[in-house]
Amino acid sequence: MPTTAVFVVLAITIAIVAVVVIKPEITAARGGKILAFVGLFIFPGLVSVLGFENHVERSKQTTFCLSCHVMEPYGKSLHVDDASYIPAAHFQNGRVPRDQACYTCHTDYTIFYGGIKSKIRGLHHIYVQYIGTAQNPIRLYHPYNNRECLHCHEGSRSFEQGVVHTADPQTMIDIKSNKLSCTSSGCHDTIHNIPKLDQVKYWEAPK
Repeated sequence: MPTTAVFVVLAITIAIVAVVVIKPEITAARGGKILAFVGLFIFPGLVSVLGFENHVERSKQTTFCLSCHVMEPYGKSLHVDDASYIPAAHFQNGRVPRDQACYTCHTDYTIFYGGIKSKIRGLHHIYVQYIGTAQNPIRLYHPYNNRECLHCHEGSRSFEQGVVHTADPQTMIDIKSNKLSCTSSGCHDTIHNIPKLDQVKYWEAPK
């Protein structure tokens, strides 16, 4: 739900609560009791749900991820003018939605999605942002899972019929079972490559 709607519901909630606080005698009547119940319980719950939903949607945005200072170079890497940089090639060519680029490729590193471990990692991100110290350089919690690639590429002609992928029948089996990583050395192994960002050229998106 749009942020505006959340604020509208919040404003109505505050107005109802204010009326009940200023004129508590209205709760003596049945209608006043209903109004108080709605204002003190139903609407606050509704505001919480709508606010949470709105924040969940916002947390999928690339701008949300890059709002953390430690993530700035990762955002910069999306504009590297070199097709061997996998995130940059995907971002620049629209292989992932630009406004949800981080979320699309890292669905298991957030507080709102995935299992309990993902949520714990998300809470850790918040702790590091406001209280702790971020790793430098940042490291993944575990090896990158091919699932993040396959939810887009599996079934596509370029993937299923790629010369390297089909040269040995076992290769495709290993890729799909996550036994052979897509980011293995010699494959798609140039990712954000943060240490080299001062040595590359950059692409400028058309205005």
